[in-house]
Amino acid sequence: MKCLLPLVVASATFCFASNTAICAKDLAPGQVDFGTFSPPKEGGEFVEVNIPPSLIWLAAHLVEKQEPEAAQLLSGLKFVRVNVIGLSDENRAEIQARAQKVRQELTGKGWERIVTAQQKNQDVSIFLKMTDSSTVQGLVVVVMDDKDHAVFVNVVGDIKPEQIALLGDKLQIDPLKKIGKVGEKSSKKHKAKDTEKVEEE
Repeated sequence: MKCLLPLVVASATFCFASNTAICAKDLAPGQVDFGTFSPPKEGGEFVEVNIPPSLIWLAAHLVEKQEPEAAQLLSGLKFVRVNVIGLSDENRAEIQARAQKVRQELTGKGWERIVTAQQKNQDVSIFLKMTDSSTVQGLVVVVMDDKDHAVFVNVVGDIKPEQIALLGDKLQIDPLKKIGKVGEKSSKKHKAKDTEKVEEE
């Protein structure tokens, strides 16, 4: 069953490409427009995945019987976008500026920055968009690795940071798997600190 999921992702990229101009103007709650990225001229790493609701539903249906937990996670999603851009001396400054702009705009629009992880040359930020009823509308991950690449992720729907790795595994999206592990570790550290504060009080 897992071998079918990469086909879902590949099909999503093709299907969404023809509808990008229409969807860009009417963003759903929790959806973020990162803009258009171009492949590095030097032929570096470049990945773009766009998965609309119909193909998320298909992925959920494929794993429903064997993996109900994963199916439940997928069924709560509306849209997934992943961009990985290889960095070089030519595009590094522009991509860094883009990442900073996205972070500032999300903060200004009321997104909650729940994870900040800085390790060596890697800077990871995870944001959540919540409604007044504490329902998750969207999740955004921005990763800057000055040496290698930048990653921009937008997941629209009900998902928690610790579920990112599972989502990446079920949709066969490697960047989500790696980011999910970082986010999960950071979330655990934040929860541990909050617990310590409550006990002290």
